[in-house]
Amino acid sequence: MRDAGDGSPVGIERPIVLLVDEHAAIVGQSGKLEAHEPPGLLHLAFSAFLYRSDGRVLLQRRAASKYHFPLHWANACCSHPGPGEQVVESAERRVLEELGVSCALRPVGVFVYRATCPSSGLVEHELDHVLVGTTDDEPSPQPSEVAELRWVLPTEVAAGRPEGAHAPWLSRALEIAEAGRRSGGAELPGAARAPGRRIP
Repeated sequence: MRDAGDGSPVGIERPIVLLVDEHAAIVGQSGKLEAHEPPGLLHLAFSAFLYRSDGRVLLQRRAASKYHFPLHWANACCSHPGPGEQVVESAERRVLEELGVSCALRPVGVFVYRATCPSSGLVEHELDHVLVGTTDDEPSPQPSEVAELRWVLPTEVAAGRPEGAHAPWLSRALEIAEAGRRSGGAELPGAARAPGRRIP
């Protein structure tokens, strides 16, 4: 088993999430599963988007064993910073763990959403930091996390491709990623204070 660089084995997520308010202030901690039980506790998360130099973006189809939104198409990597971690360092660590890719990431925006998984009934209620990076390395994904990978044009995602269920956060997060890339990668002004779009 590969080592993540901090002594923990690759593929093992931190079991604690950070509870926040809609202004990104940390207000407590929770077990990861407990935070996703209905009605869902607002917690800190990130969505990392990896772009290739030809402009294609990497999507992953979440593994069938995922406890929520299994086999849904999502961005390259989603997870939660643990206690004492910065969002960027946590996202870069998790991309390496999950995809085998070392890639510098930069934050481009934040939004809040809530979504209920139709198969498990678990609730995602996240203040989600969107990060982007560029790599031409081919990923080596962890099968326990990823069922399938595909490099696609961002316009294909907007048109509903790849075929199959899309994670409910993907569309909004991709909008933010694309806007951030067009702005040269600077984080969008006031993003941490804007709750953004809620997903029923």
